[in-house]
Amino acid sequence: MRLIVGLGNPEQKYERTFHNMGFIVCADTAQKLGVSFKKKECESSVAEAYIHGEKVILARPTTYMNNSGRAVKQLMAKYKVTPDELLVIYDDFDVPKGKIRIRAAGSAGTHNGMRSIIAETGLTNFARIRVGIRDTERNIPIIDYVLSEVRKEDYELFAAACDKAAEAAVCFAQGEAIDRIMNRYNG
Repeated sequence: MRLIVGLGNPEQKYERTFHNMGFIVCADTAQKLGVSFKKKECESSVAEAYIHGEKVILARPTTYMNNSGRAVKQLMAKYKVTPDELLVIYDDFDVPKGKIRIRAAGSAGTHNGMRSIIAETGLTNFARIRVGIRDTERNIPIIDYVLSEVRKEDYELFAAACDKAAEAAVCFAQGEAIDRIMNRYNG
């Protein structure tokens, strides 16, 4: 069993914002696995895949970013997911734009969605893929920045980062150890 959760905000107006990188990567992962988001459960839009006979759940919480933990807690309970079977994908202002960072565990940092997940589940020992969004050329408050749209000149950079993150998520879905995934994609 694997649970892959992409964080974001459900309304269309947020679709192309930095804060929706988790949703974008989760959708890219679903496409690579040949599945689509057809179910609504646990306050999430859900896609199911089977890899080597193992169920993989892809989820995009509909709770909005700051309440992502509610959905993750419900999904973990429903599917009896252990921390080592959970992968969370999200944007990170502490990582340079267009880069990805994969970790086996860690704190929430400055991310409210991750704070919510840690508060609701009481866990920090789960894998995460962070898509870097920090742009040193833009000097606006973080809350305004994360809810702004990716600029046209940066689209290809972020599309490549999301594709790379989705490849890493597929490796996780296939049961590959997070340490091996980190070695391959954190370079």
